Amino acid sequence: MKILKLMLLAIIIIALPVAVFAKSECIDCHKKVTPGIVQQHLEGKMSKKGVDCATCHGSDHKKMDDAMKAKMPTPETCVACHKKQVDQFKAGKHNLAWIASSSMPMWTHQPGAVTGSGYKGCAGCHKIGVKASEEHKAYRYGHAQCDSCHTRHSFKKSEAQDPRACQTCHMGFDHPQWEMWSTSKHGTIWQIEGKGSKRGATCQTCHMSGGDHNVITSWGFLAVRLPEDNKNWLNDRVTILQALGVLDDKGNPTARLDLVKAGKVARLTKEEFQKERDKMIKVCANCHGKSYAIGQLEAGDQIVMEIDKLMAAAIREVQGLYKDGILKKPAGWTFAPDLLQFYEAKSTIEQELHIMFLEYRMRAFQGAFHMNPDYMHWYGWGPMKEALQKIKDEAKNLRAEHKK
Repeated sequence: MKILKLMLLAIIIIALPVAVFAKSECIDCHKKVTPGIVQQHLEGKMSKKGVDCATCHGSDHKKMDDAMKAKMPTPETCVACHKKQVDQFKAGKHNLAWIASSSMPMWTHQPGAVTGSGYKGCAGCHKIGVKASEEHKAYRYGHAQCDSCHTRHSFKKSEAQDPRACQTCHMGFDHPQWEMWSTSKHGTIWQIEGKGSKRGATCQTCHMSGGDHNVITSWGFLAVRLPEDNKNWLNDRVTILQALGVLDDKGNPTARLDLVKAGKVARLTKEEFQKERDKMIKVCANCHGKSYAIGQLEAGDQIVMEIDKLMAAAIREVQGLYKDGILKKPAGWTFAPDLLQFYEAKSTIEQELHIMFLEYRMRAFQGAFHMNPDYMHWYGWGPMKEALQKIKDEAKNLRAEHKK
């Protein structure tokens, strides 16, 4: 019997992962240096499954003064155990977040502290996106990506399933989805009934149905799609795309169209749009009648059409000023007006145009689809009307000054 016990013990020891034996070397040291990290790791499921520090960070870092030898994880680190989720993530818009921000013309005008690896500004949220291999050193702590939602070092699934996990990035100036959702009826029910609510649809309910890590919507981030059957709406859309630098003054595609495609910030075929719309209808129909769901989504489409009328009218006012030589194209700019220069606009009227597009228009259409009428109207539609009038008045004043 004693011999049998020894044999069983030997088999168990041989079968144990090598990482288990490496655990004590990392953890014993880090208990003194970063005890919080150790505690987080040990409370998580991965540590209980035998995943050790070295599994993700490698084993080159062994001393206090060689911490830079520790490898920083990427989705490729996670794929060994979570291939399905990583594949979905790679095909989705979160994986494109870095491309979407770093390709913006305004990015090159900003101090490194605003866009850089300190993660105090743009990079703080957009680091969830994939980066070029040469950027790995500069953005050393921004490559895990999965840990934007499953934050280190416990990497809890329950955390990523909680809508509050989304609020750090999806709030504020240009995309206050957190504020919209949390004050909508969906969000209110969830807050009243608590985390176990079966009625309060969350961010994950609608955008990650069944745990899908793709997270893509039909309209995309900017509510821009092509083609458009309604000719008047298509004309307005062309004007907006010109101001985005995606189409030139003759309506022909520019090099920026490739950036739009790469970042998937617009839907460029009917099939692409309808695929995502059908997915959302299916999600909504879990709680609502299908016809009701379709009606509500199409009502949101109508809001997009109406705000595009206002946006296009404002853009045409500014385009006219450039055409007549009243405004001069800034040095180094390829397009003017250029909405993707954001707050780098060189005239007051274009600053108002930028605010109208990136704040008011975004709030109007996002408020509509997040079932928040106050955001759609008083934070979106109303201010768009006000901004358009300001732009018209400013254009009139600029023309009068130009005649003197």
